[in-house]
Amino acid sequence: MQRRAVPAVLAAAALLLTAGCSSDEGAPQEKDAAASSAAAAPSSPSGKAEETPPAKGSVTVVREVATGLASPWGLAPVGDGDLLVSSRDEATITRVDGKTGKKTELGEVPGVAPDGEGGLLGIALSPDFASDHMIYAYFTSASDNRIVRMLYNERKPAGEQLGAPDTVFRGIPKGVVHNGGRIAFGPDRMLYAGTGESGDTGLSQDKQSLGGKILRMTPDGEPAPGNPFPDSPVYSYGHRNVQGLAWDGEQRLFAVQGLAWDGEQRLFASEFGQNTWDELNAIAPGDNYGWPEAEGHADEGGFHNPIAQWSTEDASPSGIAYAEGSVWMAGLRGERLWRIPLKGTEASAKPQAFLEDEYGRLRTVVAAGGDRLWLVTSNTDGRGDPTPEDDRVLELRVE
Repeated sequence: MQRRAVPAVLAAAALLLTAGCSSDEGAPQEKDAAASSAAAAPSSPSGKAEETPPAKGSVTVVREVATGLASPWGLAPVGDGDLLVSSRDEATITRVDGKTGKKTELGEVPGVAPDGEGGLLGIALSPDFASDHMIYAYFTSASDNRIVRMLYNERKPAGEQLGAPDTVFRGIPKGVVHNGGRIAFGPDRMLYAGTGESGDTGLSQDKQSLGGKILRMTPDGEPAPGNPFPDSPVYSYGHRNVQGLAWDGEQRLFAVQGLAWDGEQRLFASEFGQNTWDELNAIAPGDNYGWPEAEGHADEGGFHNPIAQWSTEDASPSGIAYAEGSVWMAGLRGERLWRIPLKGTEASAKPQAFLEDEYGRLRTVVAAGGDRLWLVTSNTDGRGDPTPEDDRVLELRVE
């Protein structure tokens, strides 16, 4: 299908880097349709049955919010309709006016060393952003992947609005590929980070390594209370290259290492497979997700099986968001947006694809409240086929 170029205004209502690399970079060996596998869903402590979304959904592109973005990667809404967008290769953060699309560069993040899949990746706002004005960023430096925080002062001139970076966490393995990069603050106000194994498959099963993991830490970068491994930021392991993190909307009580947490939500993560299966996983603290012993669903080994899996040509999953009872997953090589309706930690129906081949590679999707999503394309990252308008941010209405 020919990818459509988006008009300048829409009505408001209407390179293979290594052989055998990740699903984004390598040639797939399987062409099976998307398949799902179930994990046991926890019962609701209130005894109320969870609502199941419809088996079929819909996506409407409401408007084009911004165009002309260079290698966009992370996106963070700032609460007034505006958006912050990170550029992987330029190492800059830009503010996009949510109404006009006007772009204002905050500044360049010092210390970023873009290379291959590395550079300035995910961004997140402090849980106390309204008072402390702190922006967190995950980036590739000359020696590692790390997380920093910077004071944002919008009263300063454009290009000078970012304070000096304060390193919160360092030492995550780096590589030309598989740098992970997604960060997010959870409902528990802890900072979560998805990492990659940087092409060294042995790191994923090594609980002493930070590669191929989901990490959970305090906003100051210390291992978070209640983590499954003593004095460690490791929350789950056996991952290849975690690219998306999102929580559902089901408030519930559960226990982790004897600690009762009120109002915790379930965490989901997307990750690249190699040549066979990409995955969407429900994350349980301390669980092993199998890589490199298992790719996709495994009947042996005691690994935590994915909720859903896709052939690599259909997905190469990047960011994910939760809205309207479903996880929405952006596809890079697959060039489509996937809807995975949920019941607990199971897919309640077969995943459904939208926007296939219409906007090229899709990098990041973020909940915008209610039935709305922000969607970021990724056609200027060296692997896409950009139009003059790329890259862009779209506003979607979903159900």
